Amino acid sequence: MAKTPPAPAKTYRPATQLVRGGTMRSEYGETSEALFLTSGFVYDSAEQAAATFRNEVEHYQYSRFGNPTVSMLEQRLAALEGAEACRVTATGMAAVHAAMLSHLKAGDRVVAARALFGSCHWIVSTLLPRYGIEAEFVDGENLDAWEAAFRKPCQLVLLETPSNPMLDLVDLRAVCDLAHAAGAIVVVDNVFATPLLQRPMHFGADVVVYSATKHFDGQGRVLGGAVLGSQKWVDEILQPFIRNTGPALSPFNAWTILKGLETLHLRVPAMCRAAATVADFLAERTEVAQVRYPFRLDHPQHALAKRQMAAGGTLVTFDLKGGQDAAFRTLNALSLIDISNNLGDAKSLVTHPATTTHMRLGEEERARLGISGGSVRLSVGLEDVSDIIEDLAAALDAAEPASVRRRAKPAAPAPEPASTTPKARTTRRTEADLFAEASREMFPETHPAEE
Repeated sequence: MAKTPPAPAKTYRPATQLVRGGTMRSEYGETSEALFLTSGFVYDSAEQAAATFRNEVEHYQYSRFGNPTVSMLEQRLAALEGAEACRVTATGMAAVHAAMLSHLKAGDRVVAARALFGSCHWIVSTLLPRYGIEAEFVDGENLDAWEAAFRKPCQLVLLETPSNPMLDLVDLRAVCDLAHAAGAIVVVDNVFATPLLQRPMHFGADVVVYSATKHFDGQGRVLGGAVLGSQKWVDEILQPFIRNTGPALSPFNAWTILKGLETLHLRVPAMCRAAATVADFLAERTEVAQVRYPFRLDHPQHALAKRQMAAGGTLVTFDLKGGQDAAFRTLNALSLIDISNNLGDAKSLVTHPATTTHMRLGEEERARLGISGGSVRLSVGLEDVSDIIEDLAAALDAAEPASVRRRAKPAAPAPEPASTTPKARTTRRTEADLFAEASREMFPETHPAEE
């Protein structure tokens, strides 16, 4: 059986937690985390088995309940999030479903931000009412709407910020305060920000959920989800639900995500920098009606983004003036960027939300969310940002009919490689320093004040 790690002597910084957090070594002393690819476990005696099922001794029973490889992932994510406990699930939607259904019962009421991923929206609008749970949607950026919704009893709030796909934000501190006064817990889908850019519990959230399929794995290999909260809530509310309904994450997927986490602190800042550059490029194109990126000054909630997030994220959403026809022509003309509904990958990926991830919301609801036929969601990867921009430029040129083609203002030249000029090296250091400063603000307890 794997050895339980001793309590850490100190709190490590995020990069160290991502490499070392939760590591348990077996008696063989392996360097990499061990993959315990087993469905069950054996006992030294019948008495030990009985005591295990009575919760009198700690011993792994069955991988649906717990597994050493899975436990390592849970401990690493909890340390990174600053949460007391974590349980991982087979998919991100299993995480959302478990977080909500474990807490709710018939007669309860849920208030949710309208801007949700399509499947999350379906759970609130369609599934919960089947079980006698009332649901109400509000515009997430409207605090008056939240306040009005909390005039009736409420047990749970669901929101995501930044939202999928329009990158709308919710004021976490304000909504959490209002929700708690109404007796509700707040569940935040933090997948777009990742725990490196935003920690919702710092602003009062009770539960945080992730699709580990996205940035945590980061290479498009496996599915996974995570739910984080207080030890009491996880042990008493969430764990019995997971144990008995079975949305377990496989040990292999847990191991793969563990290895992905080792480079999260390298991938996310690089992708954020590239996304900001791509957003600026798109804003200069005459074919583009609007660019949405939280750290751009023209984002309507720019000030809130700067208060809540350490960087603008890895996603850019833009609207093409030519509508769905222009969007399809642009996507079909791309040669480097792949069309895919996934995100947070090392490869840049683009999707058309109105006909894929949010198609089942209906035209009226999409219009309320600002999702038009011309809306395009771009997940910026780790390719050279100049290659990403050149691919977008060529696709936009090709998509515009020759008879009406208008050329955009020239994009600013890309920085020279760091190895060629001292100025480029200075720029690179400055970008790293900016992210380090933001990280210190997000994780103050891991960065002691200098004497």
